[in-house]
Amino acid sequence: MSNAANSATSELAKTMQAIVLEQPNQAMTLSELTIAVPDCADNELLVKVEYVGLNPNDGYYAKNGFCQWQYPHVLGVDAVGTVVNAAKGIFPGVGERVMWHASLADQGVLSEYAKVPNYAVAVIPKGVAGEEAAALPCAGMTALIALDKLEVTQGDTILIEAGAGAVGQFAIQFAKLRGADVFTTAAKRNHQLVKKLGADVVFDYQDKKLCEKIRRELGPNGFDAVLDSVGGEATIRNIELMRFCGRIACLKPLPHFDQQLMYRKAPNIGIVSLGGAWLTNSLCAQQKMSFMSNLLLDGIAKDKLQLPQLNLVNFNATEISQALAKQLAGGFTGKQIVKVCQ
Repeated sequence: MSNAANSATSELAKTMQAIVLEQPNQAMTLSELTIAVPDCADNELLVKVEYVGLNPNDGYYAKNGFCQWQYPHVLGVDAVGTVVNAAKGIFPGVGERVMWHASLADQGVLSEYAKVPNYAVAVIPKGVAGEEAAALPCAGMTALIALDKLEVTQGDTILIEAGAGAVGQFAIQFAKLRGADVFTTAAKRNHQLVKKLGADVVFDYQDKKLCEKIRRELGPNGFDAVLDSVGGEATIRNIELMRFCGRIACLKPLPHFDQQLMYRKAPNIGIVSLGGAWLTNSLCAQQKMSFMSNLLLDGIAKDKLQLPQLNLVNFNATEISQALAKQLAGGFTGKQIVKVCQ
């Protein structure tokens, strides 16, 4: 490691345990492998990983792979840990607890150690537990980016799809802080949860008369904004429910749109992509993720933000594979957090 003056390299481990994907497979079968501890450039931190937050995309890519991966590939993008090696003068330094959202294209963070550029991390405030911080990056930043794209302000009406999901839970809370009237969809068993988070009106996403009931509740005007985390036919339905020139932020690939619908509604369509900040080598976007991380951490530290229910998963291939399957099965409302080491 070059210029790693803040820690004695000889004292660091040379190898580490990692959870890897040998090849994409529908069963999401993973393996435990001993690999080399990564070498770091001058602006990179070596972090001893303590917790990793699992996301639906982890399961999707375990099944389907990613075009820039080489195998075996270490999974995981949301991590919390302690800096154990950093170049002289680099902030944050050795001993700081940090949180970050990693590059999808590079090796992931389900390992005992990981490297990350120093400008892409956020220092965790005292009093915020590691497992709490690990629940924040992907879901929390996705919610914030979506609301920024939607330009949600005081008095707006917004529909947040899948309000009981991790992204939905954060989005409901931030939308209310911006003064919006929040409508959301959720399974009946989760209606009380989303109302507690601040949702004004909740609909059963399985209701066959969903559109009719939304229009009855909303009145003649459509939604000013929609956070669409479902995709497919739901995206088309949501545009129908928007006002003319309404705004929609999409987390999933876009469906084929009927041109008459586009002409009639003239929607402003935004795409939300955290991974793009890394895939396009946008330093500005990567730094912005660090700023958003600080906002999320501050919300937890000051008890202004409620986390989804946390479920700890052991650091082994079998349990993580099972957790990813649970994530993709649907109906999961919490955050699964892998405890790597302390």
